[in-house]
Amino acid sequence: MATGTADNNSNPSPKPRHLTWLEEGLFNWIADWGTLGIEFIIAVGDMSLFSLRTVKWLFNRLPKRETLVPNFYQVGVMSLPVVALTGTFIGMVLAVQSYFQFRQLGLETRLGAVINMTLVRELGPVLAATMLAGRVGSAMAAELGTMRVTEQIDALDSMGTNPIHYLVVPRFMACVILIPALTVMADFMGFVGGYFYSVNILGIDQHYYMYNSEQFVQSWDIFYGLIKSVFFGGTIALVSCHRGFHCEPGAEGVGRAATAAFVYSFVFILAIDLVLGITLDSFHSWIWPDHKMTF
Repeated sequence: MATGTADNNSNPSPKPRHLTWLEEGLFNWIADWGTLGIEFIIAVGDMSLFSLRTVKWLFNRLPKRETLVPNFYQVGVMSLPVVALTGTFIGMVLAVQSYFQFRQLGLETRLGAVINMTLVRELGPVLAATMLAGRVGSAMAAELGTMRVTEQIDALDSMGTNPIHYLVVPRFMACVILIPALTVMADFMGFVGGYFYSVNILGIDQHYYMYNSEQFVQSWDIFYGLIKSVFFGGTIALVSCHRGFHCEPGAEGVGRAATAAFVYSFVFILAIDLVLGITLDSFHSWIWPDHKMTF
């Protein structure tokens, strides 16, 4: 017995091995990425539920006119000046950049086709959506974030008024309905700016400018841009309202919500633009397989 006890005391259990700096760094890296992945999945699920609730209330019962008119005014009327101004300058910038490239190829007379095709298909919808995200989306997130911090949203819920139906649906409808009108304004002012600079400053013949524009810009191209704008408007409203509803406490939280609303909206705009571009082009090629454009 004594010998066995002595043997046990002379062979103690080994101490746990400490992790090296490389192993510890690898484990921390895996843990950080795992945390980000979980947070991303939670955010996607929460955003999806928020969007489904909004669409559900949209089809269940429309908001009253008293809640719709102020949002329509803020989204549509107040955004017209900035969209018109930026659209004009974008048309001029396209004229400047395209002219020097086309002059090397001897295709200056095709300038109108390039400018207007780019406007109605891509830059018009994206420009209007970006202006809406910066001017309206951030304001939505800040306003709803302030209401969340001051517990006004909780007060609406306690009084039996659904906050999504009262606060989100009117903003969603305003963005979806009015952003196509803003897109048309951006397209028109871009056309005016590009025409003015090309004809009066660059010396392009106005007959060729208008003729090539009419030949290459079809009604499908305008419809193409308007479809995109509807999706852009809905995305801006949902992302901005979601950020406002989940605002962190304090003034800093409201500022972060407003910033995140614009950043996330802009990223989604570009992603949706890519997806819709591929989808609509494939659909167009399937419906009209023989339709080709050549300059």
